[in-house]
Amino acid sequence: AALLISTRKRGAATYAQTLQNIPETQVTTLDNGLRVASVESNQPTCTVGLWIEAGSRYEDAKTNGAGFFMEHMAFKGTKKRPGSAFEKEVESLGAHLNGYTSREQTAFYMKALSKDMPKAVELLSDLVQNCALEDSQIEKERGIILQELKEMDSNLADVTFDYLHATAYQGTALAHTVEGTTENIKKLTRADLASYIDTHFKAPRMVLAAAGGISHRELVDAAKQHFTGAPFAYKGDSVPALPRCRFTGSEIRARDDGLPLAHIAVAVEGPGWADPDNVVLNVANAIIGRYDRTFGGGKNQSSRLAALAVEHNLCHSFEPFNTSYSDTGLFGFHFVSDPLSIDDMMFCAQREWMRLCTSATESEVTRAKNYLRNAMVAQLDGTTRLCENIGSHLLHYGRYIPLEEWEARISAVDARMVRDVCSKYIYDKCPAIAAVGPIEQLLDYNRLRSAMYWVRL
Repeated sequence: AALLISTRKRGAATYAQTLQNIPETQVTTLDNGLRVASVESNQPTCTVGLWIEAGSRYEDAKTNGAGFFMEHMAFKGTKKRPGSAFEKEVESLGAHLNGYTSREQTAFYMKALSKDMPKAVELLSDLVQNCALEDSQIEKERGIILQELKEMDSNLADVTFDYLHATAYQGTALAHTVEGTTENIKKLTRADLASYIDTHFKAPRMVLAAAGGISHRELVDAAKQHFTGAPFAYKGDSVPALPRCRFTGSEIRARDDGLPLAHIAVAVEGPGWADPDNVVLNVANAIIGRYDRTFGGGKNQSSRLAALAVEHNLCHSFEPFNTSYSDTGLFGFHFVSDPLSIDDMMFCAQREWMRLCTSATESEVTRAKNYLRNAMVAQLDGTTRLCENIGSHLLHYGRYIPLEEWEARISAVDARMVRDVCSKYIYDKCPAIAAVGPIEQLLDYNRLRSAMYWVRL
């Protein structure tokens, strides 16, 4: 028994040891502005990806959806590897290729054996600079995307968040959906997609990131070989500046009494990516917690709002969010409830916001900080998530922020900071509200606005 206990102690690294033993992230900037970043480990696999400063925020009303369309076309063959040849080459490596488009970034990444890293870099380079954009494939993907848009309309949570952006940033690029409109998808041409690639897929707007059993020097050599051609050449005036987006306190209501449940999202303007207030707001969200009926648990949960939801049957689920962009953000909560519980749930949620502004306690801040630490260390579980962090960090912050620095920022948060920062962003601010479904019970906007402060006597 003593030997077993001793073995267990030797095998379990402490939290502090885990942070200290994380390999250093190495970053090299090529002559053309491409940033190459990697974390080396002893794993037999690696994830290599391209993170690009491009998304729906860089599109206008006529081209909205071009980035999402381009993401679909990227996997349909290149000029060097037409048709199914590209797919067969990826499959021959036993690799997994994926990608996504968001409002401010586009990513293509591949998980493969570490020995195949140079080949993965070559394939990613071919994908972004030699996309075939065959007319037949464009028409085929157009039909697929239109079908996806129909299916997305049934995901009421996503619809609600799209409405939230539309009302919070109305009249600006952040109001656009990532996928674009049905009308745009029907009209986008090959020339539109080629123009999107030529405008945005430039070396200074890209990060080649890798994590796993790879050598940084070999990664840099592969990048120099495959990412220095003419398609990545950059002219300083060839890329439009990031459009400014101003937050507006307003609402969108899409009432449909035929739906069984109501989806409500409420948000105030939050800080941009680089603002240190984000750490404090994440602690505040951890205090609020999250809840879903399928989780189980009773009224003794550490989250006060979750305990109230259980005790009074307020909702089916709720979740806070802190969505950041380059210069702004959305800090809020989303919940799903029965039609007759909307008013009670909204009252309790807004009251919880006011409590954070006025009377957050040290004990719940300590618990929330531990929750964030757990989520932070979970980022080390696998190469793909770590690779994504590296790529996103270099786009958002201009550098990779190590976990030790995040730990120092989290440790510095106390109850007074939570109260002060929450008051700065929440107290007496005009919220943006999006509501979908049977929402007759949702109070008038002015009544909801009046719950954003407490009258002190």
